[in-house]
Amino acid sequence: MKKIIQILAVVLILVTLGGCKKYLDIEPVGRVIPTTAEDFRALLTSAYDNFATHKSLLAARTDELTLNEYGNDYPGLRDIYKWKDSDPDAVTFEFPYLAFYNTIFYANEVISEVENRAGKNALTEQMKGEAYLLRAYCHFELVNLYAKPYQNATAATDRGIAIALKLDLEHNYIPATVEEVYTQVLSDITEGQKFLNVETYESGKNYRFTTRAALALKARVYEFKGEWANSLAAAQAGLALNNKLEDLNTSTRLPNNYLSVENIMSMENAFNNIISNSSYISSHLTGIYNQENDLRFPLYFSFSGGDYVSNKGSSDALKISFRNAELYLIQAESALQSGNKGLALQSLLAVTAKRLKPAYFITEKIRIESLSDADLLKEIISEREKEFALEGHRWYDLRRYGQPKITHRVEEVDYTLEKNDPRYTLRFPKSAISSNPNLQ
Repeated sequence: MKKIIQILAVVLILVTLGGCKKYLDIEPVGRVIPTTAEDFRALLTSAYDNFATHKSLLAARTDELTLNEYGNDYPGLRDIYKWKDSDPDAVTFEFPYLAFYNTIFYANEVISEVENRAGKNALTEQMKGEAYLLRAYCHFELVNLYAKPYQNATAATDRGIAIALKLDLEHNYIPATVEEVYTQVLSDITEGQKFLNVETYESGKNYRFTTRAALALKARVYEFKGEWANSLAAAQAGLALNNKLEDLNTSTRLPNNYLSVENIMSMENAFNNIISNSSYISSHLTGIYNQENDLRFPLYFSFSGGDYVSNKGSSDALKISFRNAELYLIQAESALQSGNKGLALQSLLAVTAKRLKPAYFITEKIRIESLSDADLLKEIISEREKEFALEGHRWYDLRRYGQPKITHRVEEVDYTLEKNDPRYTLRFPKSAISSNPNLQ
């Protein structure tokens, strides 16, 4: 099994780093062919296990953290924190690129061959569905890292990322448009849903895509596109299968724990040891909570050495990709944008009721119900910031909601990401560009 994965990985590296044949120095001389359902599950497990950990690095670009200049990994994070994307220090951690295409390759192998080689049954269909969803999610993350946010007026001409749907050494991997990438992502989700037959995996296997996780991804993709009717429908469908929320009035379990009642999928390490050991919680983030009455504050953060640190990461148990609170807040945003303020209020208050002390919730409910539509949208955005702190959402929300000015202080010098700064879109890594000039 290990040999299969290793050889397939070598083939992939040659493809994704080289693009077309003229960029390659060598060609693969062969590979071991997976033939059984166990072989293909091993490929998928490797794909999940090696999914990119980019969200930990993205946290350093947001307003959630203050960098610890004495942290072990400070040198590798410093230029990310300064948004110094052109000519960063050589020790700077590089945002992943190949890792996504590695996962995409495994997914493509399963999509193409699992039923041909391992037979057509419920197990192979489920794996094929998972592979489609993995491929969709990788392309979705890539386009939201390395391309401009989706804008209906410009998506058809904005440069996106390369779409990889099969192993082809002759193919010239040229970035598609943002519109084309989103179209492919949604196509893969829809196709994958035809094969998925597992609604929820048991704890320990809930890193895998399921029918619920597919709906959660679809809701997020449509939310990012601003297609509110579609994002609302997907969120409602997901909540119809399971609408539980962790009640912090009675539970001390973090909502992003893989054992949480609201868990949908726990694949991504959104706040790993590299970032947690080299950062503190910013005064901005600690300042948005009512520290006495918001039950998330003492659960999410702890005071250590004169600063607040996160309790939400650095553990496999806290890996997270999707959970029900996100579906509720997508439902709130989408309903409001669709003119259904009643449902928007209901959805938002469903979350806050489980996060605030009861007396404070009553006061907040009265305040929230009196808000105008514009102010209610701001409230939903604010709730997203509090609810999903350090879970990998903030950078994307900053991009979607106005790309505000942010200032970070490094070694007594202020560095600023200006409003609508081009650096809200990452550059392709130098290693990727050197291997595929089409990315320049």
